[in-house]
Amino acid sequence: MGISGFSPTFLVGIDAVRRAHAARLAALAGRRLTAFAVVRFVEDGSWFADCPVVLDFDGVQAEVCHSKLHELSIGWDTIDTAAAIAGWEWFELTPQWSRHDERLEPFVGRKLREAVLVEWRPAPNKRDLAAGMVGVEFVFDGGRRLRIVNGLDENDIEVGDPRPGFVRHEPPR
Repeated sequence: MGISGFSPTFLVGIDAVRRAHAARLAALAGRRLTAFAVVRFVEDGSWFADCPVVLDFDGVQAEVCHSKLHELSIGWDTIDTAAAIAGWEWFELTPQWSRHDERLEPFVGRKLREAVLVEWRPAPNKRDLAAGMVGVEFVFDGGRRLRIVNGLDENDIEVGDPRPGFVRHEPPR
């Protein structure tokens, strides 16, 4: 993708993601969201949801990226959001890092209460292509919630209470 430092390790399923990242996500509790970065296109400002969402919690950077229908990569302190995104000369739009997003901006400066994994489980006996998708929920002071979930082959950012169907997976104690 031409993103400096981005070397995703995509995992599938709640068990694999939980083993790899639940403890580190839980350790973010008590930190403040000090910055974030998303990729937008220069020409029209639209969000390029295929690229990672980078959240900085007092110097610890969590890099969340979904791919395909069930893959999730969470990176830690690897992406350089100050570096230009390279290698897109063939594409009609120009991606660049942005620190503007109306969904994320209200969370900057807020203290994180907890970060947990969430899994999409449809109603019993209902077929759902999204079943088993794993995302990350960040709960801030005042109970404000932010989720980065799979938007069917890209990231999706949700704010507020989770939709019915999301199951929270508490970190191991």
